[in-house]
Amino acid sequence: MSIYLSLNQPFVTQNSTPNPPLTNSGGVRLELTPTTNSPLAIDVAESTKMRIQRLILENPLIIFSKPSCCMCHVMKQLLSTVGVYPTVIELDDDEIGEAVEGGGGGGGGGPVVFIGGTRVGGLESLVALHLTNQLVPRLVEVGALNKA
Repeated sequence: MSIYLSLNQPFVTQNSTPNPPLTNSGGVRLELTPTTNSPLAIDVAESTKMRIQRLILENPLIIFSKPSCCMCHVMKQLLSTVGVYPTVIELDDDEIGEAVEGGGGGGGGGPVVFIGGTRVGGLESLVALHLTNQLVPRLVEVGALNKA
């Protein structure tokens, strides 16, 4: 598992490549091993499904995506325009099904976003929340955005 730290918010990526390229966010790569004592430590006994559920509950705003997903990029850009930077988890093809199961938007292996532990869906659902002026209040409600 790699964590990409940007100047604004950490980006977490899980993938099978030994040395993934740095993102264009200007961040640095921090490699975690299963033996680290960090609160972000990986429990090797934890199943993928359990790990995904834990990440959903621990992060007020999280996006699950596949590597190099353009829709995920659009999601991150939309969220940055309202002043929030999500945790982004990149999953392999077999793992993305664990995150998107349960119906709703984001099916078919595209990105899926969770706000406050609740599945919002894919890009269309996120844009719909934004266009109906429900996105910012929801982000404030779950603590992902501080609105003065």
